[in-house]
Amino acid sequence: MQEKVLKNRRCGMLVLLLLIVVEIAAFAGMIFCVGKGEGEDLAYPALFIVCAIVLVAGWVCVPGLKILKPQEALVLTLFGKYAGTLKGEGFYFVNPFCTSVNPAAKTKLNQSGDVSSAEGGAQGNTSSNQKTEIQSNKISLKIMTLNNNRQKINDCLGNPVEIGIAVMWRVEDTAKAVFNVDNYKEYLSLQCDSALRNIVRIYPYDVAPNVDTTGDGLADEGSLRGSSEVVAARIRDEIQQKVNEAGLSIIEARITYLAYAPEIAAVMLQRQQASAIIDARKMIVDGAVGMVEMALDRLSQKGTIVLDEERKAAMVSNLLVVLCGNRDAQPVVNSGSLY
Repeated sequence: MQEKVLKNRRCGMLVLLLLIVVEIAAFAGMIFCVGKGEGEDLAYPALFIVCAIVLVAGWVCVPGLKILKPQEALVLTLFGKYAGTLKGEGFYFVNPFCTSVNPAAKTKLNQSGDVSSAEGGAQGNTSSNQKTEIQSNKISLKIMTLNNNRQKINDCLGNPVEIGIAVMWRVEDTAKAVFNVDNYKEYLSLQCDSALRNIVRIYPYDVAPNVDTTGDGLADEGSLRGSSEVVAARIRDEIQQKVNEAGLSIIEARITYLAYAPEIAAVMLQRQQASAIIDARKMIVDGAVGMVEMALDRLSQKGTIVLDEERKAAMVSNLLVVLCGNRDAQPVVNSGSLY
């Protein structure tokens, strides 16, 4: 199904003015026929019938007047057959027997633009509800933002993570969106969840050894936390491939939430804390060894004191205890001899 845009139909104002003139003339003709008759007879019965038919036919043409705002479209069908699509702002006139079609009109997702007027608390009157129902058949061509619920997915290492994405999309082909899928909004939402699950299971949450995320057979440093731009781009491409048949265009996909699942979050936090402590200890030990080496070299160069190997080992042990300890050292003064 290919989109067919109806052009040269922006004559709604001209048709409206013409209908007003014709209706007034038909009504005046009926009054003229009644006024010229004697008693209950009509002076011109044939003219009266023609005026009555024109008066009724004028109201039949009113549903053919369509008003569109910027970035709106209207898909029309005539007796079940696709008639065309109106695009762009303007006042249109089409076949009054054409009906607008939008199967996703009543679908409310967690996205921009899907706000129902009936959810505000105060109930509107019947006319406002009917107006909302008519306007809802119009398809928005604006960029929409879909924010599905967070999903719990296992990464490539089997760790459960919670992740959420925001997808910016728009309708490109209205005919495909309406006729190729049952409900293009629900279809998009389902494909977003499916693509997110397919991509997330390829990556680890954090950098892990011997993990291939690109499919080239070589280990790399890709991860959900460190390669968010790459992951988002792959998710966007995955969604786009799925929704091409629905006439939708995916502008961008972004990760809005990423965390370990609650059942393992505490354990992973302890793991990160342990890794940070080990790294800090390594830095402290490296610095302490360097300071001890410097102290021994300075003592040897100046000849301040001559220590045998046993005394050097004791000095090194004491200095390392002092430099690597978590608390301040408590000195012990030896009042006796050195030996």
